[in-house]
Amino acid sequence: MYGRVARQVREHASRQARRARTQVLLLVPVIVALAVAYTHRRALFGVDVPVRVACVVAAVILGWSFAMNLGRALGPTLLRRLDPGTAGTVGFLIRLVGLIASVTIAARLAGLRPETLAVGGAITAVILGLAAQQTIGNLIAGTVLMSARPFRVGDRVRMHAGGVAGQVEGTVTSLGLLYVTLANGEDRVLVPNNVVLAGAVVPLREPSGVDLRARLPSTVRPSEVEQRLEDMVSIPTRADPKIDLEEFIDGELIVRIRATPMRREDGPALADQVVAALGEVHMPAQAG
Repeated sequence: MYGRVARQVREHASRQARRARTQVLLLVPVIVALAVAYTHRRALFGVDVPVRVACVVAAVILGWSFAMNLGRALGPTLLRRLDPGTAGTVGFLIRLVGLIASVTIAARLAGLRPETLAVGGAITAVILGLAAQQTIGNLIAGTVLMSARPFRVGDRVRMHAGGVAGQVEGTVTSLGLLYVTLANGEDRVLVPNNVVLAGAVVPLREPSGVDLRARLPSTVRPSEVEQRLEDMVSIPTRADPKIDLEEFIDGELIVRIRATPMRREDGPALADQVVAALGEVHMPAQAG
């Protein structure tokens, strides 16, 4: 289970990274042009204040975009060296540092002195600290979870805590600075880190499930396969069997069927029922 989830995370990060690298390459010359325009604003535009204000706004926007795309572009590299949960946190920190740097640079472009920035930053930190106690608590709890590692991405867990109205169960898909994300069938559950840290976490062993690819005649519709599975599969499953249409080759459909039993010992029986259901779908087409 861990390998499948980690592979999905890496594939998603690779798709994002390709777009992000293109954005970073496009943003670099724009940022350089902004720096040149600000440095020679009087010679180029003949005015100071309007150009300064425009450069401050542009610096925040470009800095934010550059930081976001840089974090995504580094995603595959981080995943090769770290586990998915830690890599996601490091990527978030890279984006956060880049955003803070862009705001600081924009403040300097606005003409604010270092001592003014220091005093203003201290006051802002106090106000934000009082207003965002829950967020700060989640950040600290997230750091503790990263170091303690009671579970990792791909593990199936059950959490018992008052903050989740008793208990919640699912497969861990990400460990963030604010939330732990669980997948429960098609649903995604975000559990605050401080709730996870204060509750009891019970690791669960994922039962062996069915994950197969089938080649069917083009006359067979995926809805027919779904109906046949619903009629013939009596083993309780964690979610409805999932059917994905992967390819259409030489007049035949390639479908992928995935299902996970509620109990580990029901894995072989579930596989038997899925295969029998596919046989019932395929036989009428062959007879004709």
